[in-house]
Amino acid sequence: MACFLVPTTEAIITTIAQKVLAKKESNMEIHHEGSSEIVEKSRFSHKLKWLNNMLWGGSALLALEHVWHGEVVPWFPFLTAANDPSSRSEMFHEMATVGVAMALLVTAVWAGMVIVSSRLEKRAGKLAEVVVEESSEEKK
Repeated sequence: MACFLVPTTEAIITTIAQKVLAKKESNMEIHHEGSSEIVEKSRFSHKLKWLNNMLWGGSALLALEHVWHGEVVPWFPFLTAANDPSSRSEMFHEMATVGVAMALLVTAVWAGMVIVSSRLEKRAGKLAEVVVEESSEEKK
């Protein structure tokens, strides 16, 4: 009925957080231009954008599915379950169970993606260090 509202709310919050974080990271880049790293790590705001895309996309598909089944309408109160008090409690229960579960699952998958990408970045950094060391030894 309205389970898509939970991941949509999370998407709104994480989008705001991502924008603020991206602004802070860009300010930090300006101050640290002189530093040279072998492998540039992905900014966390970029990884947070992955979560935003997953949440917005999933929420849009769920909303479309609810519109298709007539559970969301283009007139007030927009959710057909909000018209009847007995349906309202069922709607809130669905939001608390299904909506929260979907939001947690998407966030867990994203966390897994972040962990894997961080490990790959570390591995690439170590490999780049080895290559630099070997090339400097060859010059000697």
